[in-house]
Amino acid sequence: MSQAPIRKQDALDYHSKGRPGKIAVVPTKSTETQRDLSLAYSPGVAEPCLEIAANVENVYKYTAKGNLVGVISNGTAVLGLGNIGPEASKPVMEGKGVLFKVFADIDVFDIELNTQDIEEFIRTVKILEPTFGGVNLEDIKSPECFEIEERLRKEMNIPIMHDDQHGTAIISGAALLNALELVNKKIETCQFVISGAGAAALSCAKLYLGLGAKVENILMFDKDGLIHNRRDDLNKYVKLFATDRDRIHTLADAMNGADVFLGLSVGNIVSQDMIKSMAKDAVVFAMANPTPEISYEDACAAREDIIMATGRSDFPNQVNNVLGFPYIFRGALDVRATEIDENMKMAAARALAELAKKPVPDIVNLAYNEKNLSFGRQYIIPKPVDPRLITTIAPAVAKAAMESGLAQKPITDWEAYELELSKRLGLDNQLIKYITNRAKRSPKRVVFADAENLKVLKAVQQVRDERICIPILLGDVKKINRILDDNNLELNDVEIIDTRAAETQERLQRYGDVFFEKRKRKGYNQYEAHKQMQVRNYFAAMMVETGEADVVISGLTRNYPDAIRPALQIIGRDEGVKKVSGMYILQTKKGPLFFSDTTVNFNPTVDEIVEIAELTAKAVETFNIRPRIALLTYSNFGTADGEDANKMRAATAILQKKHPEMIVEGEMQAHLAFDMDLVKENYPFSKLAEEGANTLIFPNLSSANIAYNLLKETGEIENIGPILLGLRKPVYVLQLGSSVKEITDIVAIAVVEAQGK
Repeated sequence: MSQAPIRKQDALDYHSKGRPGKIAVVPTKSTETQRDLSLAYSPGVAEPCLEIAANVENVYKYTAKGNLVGVISNGTAVLGLGNIGPEASKPVMEGKGVLFKVFADIDVFDIELNTQDIEEFIRTVKILEPTFGGVNLEDIKSPECFEIEERLRKEMNIPIMHDDQHGTAIISGAALLNALELVNKKIETCQFVISGAGAAALSCAKLYLGLGAKVENILMFDKDGLIHNRRDDLNKYVKLFATDRDRIHTLADAMNGADVFLGLSVGNIVSQDMIKSMAKDAVVFAMANPTPEISYEDACAAREDIIMATGRSDFPNQVNNVLGFPYIFRGALDVRATEIDENMKMAAARALAELAKKPVPDIVNLAYNEKNLSFGRQYIIPKPVDPRLITTIAPAVAKAAMESGLAQKPITDWEAYELELSKRLGLDNQLIKYITNRAKRSPKRVVFADAENLKVLKAVQQVRDERICIPILLGDVKKINRILDDNNLELNDVEIIDTRAAETQERLQRYGDVFFEKRKRKGYNQYEAHKQMQVRNYFAAMMVETGEADVVISGLTRNYPDAIRPALQIIGRDEGVKKVSGMYILQTKKGPLFFSDTTVNFNPTVDEIVEIAELTAKAVETFNIRPRIALLTYSNFGTADGEDANKMRAATAILQKKHPEMIVEGEMQAHLAFDMDLVKENYPFSKLAEEGANTLIFPNLSSANIAYNLLKETGEIENIGPILLGLRKPVYVLQLGSSVKEITDIVAIAVVEAQGK
């Protein structure tokens, strides 16, 4: 993704305009009344103080300690700026706090210490232990950073991590695992050259040893040359990587025949000739910032078989610490780990590596202006905006802490934990998590009527990998396989059916016979009935009708009525249903909203409105949610007349009489469905006076579709749908432009419906 250059004044304005800096303390409890303030401070605050005094563990119950990390630095090694002092480091520490909050919902106090004395630094951090649930050490020069972290880990009982060391190590370790897998090399036999011997380089080298690299295969260089046993200027941390090899004198000598180059030093010290001298399928991580040891363009121009990574966001394979530290601390805090050990770091690296192999969400492709990111030489590590990072890495770290015996608060319900993590990001997708987990318990056979589509195939890869369903693909086998190959998708074990192929003729004949019996008095002759079976939507519907599949997912279409016609003609409506209808789910921060009818009925009658509300309520209940239904129009309880107002008023009366237990109210304007204070003040009789509506029924297709699309686009709200209501068996027609996530959500809902059927 290309990135606009950062101008000096833009950066200064960003940090200075409005309230200076980037962070603030925000109350998490109500402070609106004097009573609130008395509870927050004196005299109410005395009660939690006494509880904590009686049992110090209660500090996690009554204060923010369990979600609070201290970002602590003395400013001696700031970014690429060096020893600029504690005050000058503060913008960086505030920035780190922002990343913690945005990516993992972890609160931060940044602390800049005016000392370069190791003992003073250690003592200061130690006496702050009652304040924090964890400490992120930042921008401390080497070798002091090693001793500081080592001592604090031993002498404190909360997670401590120096991110400059371990963050880079964990992320590059994940990238290395995937790069070596792509070129079919074993880490145990790889020859490594490392330029740099500071905190990050040493930590990377140590983590690579943990992944299987051999110390005798590592050549490390600092500003004075090769780290060799003959040198007498090496500290104990660097000495671990000292070599006895005598024929190596320069970086160029070392890189000749090397498999992996890791750069954490200075820019422009590696030439194209040095890259060319490396072994076949060279792996080059040039991570000096902002100027790599060799530019991405020069390295890739030097040889075609290279796998290249940098620390920059404007090139593929960015090794970015934000992929690690927020989620590592999230997992450590959530199990109240007493430290972050090597096992937890390894777990984070391996989880990150595995995530890169999974289909990439559309939101990530969109963010990086890519059509289809997929695992390969240009994508060996996930992107920082990937919303799956928190639910992938944090649980892996938490499990590792439990395995190491470091967890004081073990997690027992991992599904609930993942829901909690998702909610922390502000994406209230508890509903789809619930649905997905239900679907996995009994996967059903789902036939995809339009499998010659990249989005559909990416969704199929995901639902198959997550065992949500057993997919069946309809389409041209060669075309589908070509799309799979071009996009590194692996669906070799998935059945593909070409409705025009010779081997499908027997099934076509059988399906045609069944269809003719159904439609022979409704406009079809025998020839037309058999020919219609070659149309994939008809073929897919017949697979479900004959029990050879459980669910139809129809292709992306412009014409919704035409797309559902095969389902109506072959499968038909459920018993007692006169009209099918369509429902959307909008996932808001206040919970899911259910909209009907958004896709099928243009101007439903009173009786049809009643049926739409009944079908929608039944669908909502399958998600373990009690429907609270509002029938919407422009009138509030008789304040205006007109066709729509009268229709919704009459439908409400019928529903309330027919279903006295149902929470249904109307007719009302849309805002009244959510403004409880206004309802209580003016319409206290309303069944929605205590809680707002979660299910909205509209007077016609136009108003429903407009409302849904406006909210979806302007409210940045996730949506699921459309969901067809009233069919005898599950059939789902994808909306034109559906994303991969929207398709996978639909599949999960369809499987759950099939389980119920």
